[in-house]
Amino acid sequence: MTDRRKIKVAIIDMNNGATNQGMRGIQEVLLRYQKSYEITLSINIFDLRQKGEIPGLEYDIYISSGGPGSPYEGKGLKWENDFFNLLDLIESFNLKNEHKKKHAFLICHSFQMACRKFGIGQVVKRRSTAFGIFPIFLTEEGENDTIFNGLNNPFYTVDSRDWQVTNPDDQPFSNKSAKVLALEKDRPHVNLERCVMSVRFTKEIVGTQFHPEADPIGMKSYLLQEDKKRAIIESHGEEKYHDMLNSLDNPNRIALTQQIVLPNFLNEAINTLQEASYD
Repeated sequence: MTDRRKIKVAIIDMNNGATNQGMRGIQEVLLRYQKSYEITLSINIFDLRQKGEIPGLEYDIYISSGGPGSPYEGKGLKWENDFFNLLDLIESFNLKNEHKKKHAFLICHSFQMACRKFGIGQVVKRRSTAFGIFPIFLTEEGENDTIFNGLNNPFYTVDSRDWQVTNPDDQPFSNKSAKVLALEKDRPHVNLERCVMSVRFTKEIVGTQFHPEADPIGMKSYLLQEDKKRAIIESHGEEKYHDMLNSLDNPNRIALTQQIVLPNFLNEAINTLQEASYD
């Protein structure tokens, strides 16, 4: 029988050494989850892009972070091959095991790379950086997906990207089991494809373009840095900058998203493990 107190979680750090709030946010969600449910998660961090570290199949849950740069820059390199191989191993394990499953959550950079691997839409560079707190719109599949239980449609989250995944003309995916769960705001006056914001690649592998780990404290700290403040005002204007700051104080925006999405994913993964332990 699986011991609920010995659930092993691997966090894959895709930040390549860059300063970020994401890794802290992911760990904060996990630590809060442990406390809320009175369980112990055995957590290990793997610095993939910078140090070539990759977890094996001995983990139950995998969370892979966002990170800077192009989702193509690892093409042909060992670290990217190791990451894609891990996703293959997880998928293969799940196909071979009827009850016990391994679950993975992929964020931003990891999500874009997974879209390349699984043949989801087109991964393309944006005309300009998207950065801020934006509404995310659930598809019909997303409204019925457990990871978004408890959120409104739309809900708000931190979005930060130079690259994005689009699906021109709604072409069928080469990965038939994939489902688009969320999209960015529809902008009929702009002749651009809507960005895909969340995909369930397989029943146990899900990802988001946005940052579900982002929290108001970390985001405020980021926005108050003088260089970040200047860059946002230059790109989006002072009103937009102050809107972002004000939005952080709304408990129904990114604070709620942080409290819902990754914890729902953890519930899904851990409940599956518990069900398997009783079979």
